[in-house]
Amino acid sequence: MDWKKIGKRLLFPPVLLMGVLTPLCGAALTLIFVKGWEQSVLAYAVYALSFYTLSVVCIFCTVVLPKQYRRIKQRIYDNPLGRRYMTDRVFRVHISLAVSFSVSMLYVGLNVWLWYTMQSWWFMVLAVYYGIMAIMRYLLVRYVRIQKIGTDILGEWKRARICAYILLLINLSLSGAVLMILYRSKGYDYGGMMIYVMALYTFYSTIHAIVGIIKYRTLGSPVMSTAKIVSLSAALVSMLNLETAMFAQFGAEMSIAEQQLFIILTGAGISIAVITLSVILIVRATKAIRREKDGK
Repeated sequence: MDWKKIGKRLLFPPVLLMGVLTPLCGAALTLIFVKGWEQSVLAYAVYALSFYTLSVVCIFCTVVLPKQYRRIKQRIYDNPLGRRYMTDRVFRVHISLAVSFSVSMLYVGLNVWLWYTMQSWWFMVLAVYYGIMAIMRYLLVRYVRIQKIGTDILGEWKRARICAYILLLINLSLSGAVLMILYRSKGYDYGGMMIYVMALYTFYSTIHAIVGIIKYRTLGSPVMSTAKIVSLSAALVSMLNLETAMFAQFGAEMSIAEQQLFIILTGAGISIAVITLSVILIVRATKAIRREKDGK
């Protein structure tokens, strides 16, 4: 018997098997703790299986995953389009803007349809919000399609200032969303594990947008910086949506007054942040436009 081969198979099982065992162990542990079966024979068997699964996942993340990452990265670089996406930040922004615009339009259509079918003005408020985001992203997408980034700084600053003015309209839809949450008990409600996925995505998008603002400032392109500011504004509003979902899922012990206070504070903080970003962008754009015109 080849013990070395058996041990290798135990430590490096098929990925599909681990994809099944991981959620299965999580569900089994939840059931055991909810039902109070911690001292049963079944519980000890689940503990052992969960320990094995966790160990294999840790080994996979430290040994297998880096190799797979390097292999996938190399395949991307071997493809001409993939190499351009990985090395050309301007091209990457083009793709990001196009995808963001498409997603915004999809959300607009979805929320209008939900408003029509469910007769809830909550979805119309969301449709207005995503519509404003779509307008800004369309302006940026259209500009980068007809003008190469970095060749017309004056035109970029003008487009950035227009987007900053439109960004101020976000506060109207944000105020409407806050009022609907406070007085109509509207908001998001993600069931089960979905809330953790949405929380992870929300925090990732917020951090990614902040890093993007810092990174793309070094290129000196107002359009690219504006695109990242728009993404940050969208991520901040997603924080409010996540908060309402957290209250729906875990806020049973909080009073309505406490939940409303948190929502008001969060909404006010996001509104101040968006207004501040908009005003800063307007002031910078106005000064830059004046400077460019005087230089000519």
